[in-house]
Amino acid sequence: MTVAATPPVARLELPPLKLGPLTVDTPVILAPMAGITNSAFRRLCREYGGGMYVAEMVTSRALVERTPESLRIISHDDDEKVRSVQLYGVDPGTVGAAVRMLVEENRADHIDLNFGCPVPKVTRRGGGSALPWKIDLFTAIVQTAVREASKGNVPLTIKMRKGIDDDHLTYLDAGRIARDSGVAAVALHGRTAAQFYSGQADWSAIARLREALPDIPVLGNGDIWSAEDAVRMVRETGVDGVVVGRGCQGRPWLFGDLQAAFEGSDVRHRPNLRQVAEGVYRHAELMVETFGDEGKALREIRKHIAWYFKGYVVGGELRTRLALVTSLEILRDTLAELDLDSPYPGGDAEGPRGRAGSPKRPALPKDWLDSRALNDAQSRDIAAAELDVSGG
Repeated sequence: MTVAATPPVARLELPPLKLGPLTVDTPVILAPMAGITNSAFRRLCREYGGGMYVAEMVTSRALVERTPESLRIISHDDDEKVRSVQLYGVDPGTVGAAVRMLVEENRADHIDLNFGCPVPKVTRRGGGSALPWKIDLFTAIVQTAVREASKGNVPLTIKMRKGIDDDHLTYLDAGRIARDSGVAAVALHGRTAAQFYSGQADWSAIARLREALPDIPVLGNGDIWSAEDAVRMVRETGVDGVVVGRGCQGRPWLFGDLQAAFEGSDVRHRPNLRQVAEGVYRHAELMVETFGDEGKALREIRKHIAWYFKGYVVGGELRTRLALVTSLEILRDTLAELDLDSPYPGGDAEGPRGRAGSPKRPALPKDWLDSRALNDAQSRDIAAAELDVSGG
């Protein structure tokens, strides 16, 4: 992998991230992303830099029911130093049962709760970024999860958004409740559910949360596309670490840049097209190992193709063929057709990636915003609202 020097970066005096008994030397977290942060992608990221790498979100109900897909999602490579799992749920009892299973069966070293997902299939059931609006429900879930996790000395954290929209912000209340309930850290994505991934993340909200919670680690998430963005977020907000999501799509080497930046080095990865092609092929090989099914693995790699080749000169016909590969052999032969000596294209390969979506009214349960407490009908619906399919 080609590396290059950028203008000097001052060393950040940021200590390792402490989460209960865990120490994360490089305070960088890979955000859980459905269909992306499987064991193959986590391995790629680990090979470039330090941090903690969270598995795809898994629903509490699916995990308690031990569906094959949920058990695949929480599986980790033997050499993963910290087995990190993110749970989604809307029923305290089901979430508690899922945490208990992870702890009693020694399946996780760290558990995160999802209160940030803005996807309609999640929010319309009162989950994800919609849930902290209901203070009683949020409190019950967090307290139950912390109690179960503490039985195995497993640190539990939460990841959330600012709120439902600008008129219904929840992050300060939720942060204080989570702290008082005993969570090990709180991560904030500086957008509302209504924003989806559009516009700019509000780092000032992250700074306000950091100020409001001086006694536990606060992590910042949103619009970290480069190591320089991470450094700037730490300096502007005072957070104890950063959470990286879309910025590493098609760029697992970003974690190498992040580690370098936090160590005060100005070395950055600037891969030419040959090195990107080699990365794509290795990713595909690891996917085959992960799924044990070459056809499925190659279908999964397709979504990554556009991210890997963002900014590089790759003809439209060749891009289309790369996005339709059905075997490792075809992928290898198609990659060989690239102009592999093409250099790193600079800024065109950097910046936002993936679909940002557009601002929209969040899908919510009936009368959800009328009160910050559950009404009788909503309480009855919650237990039946658990999604049985992971992702989101």
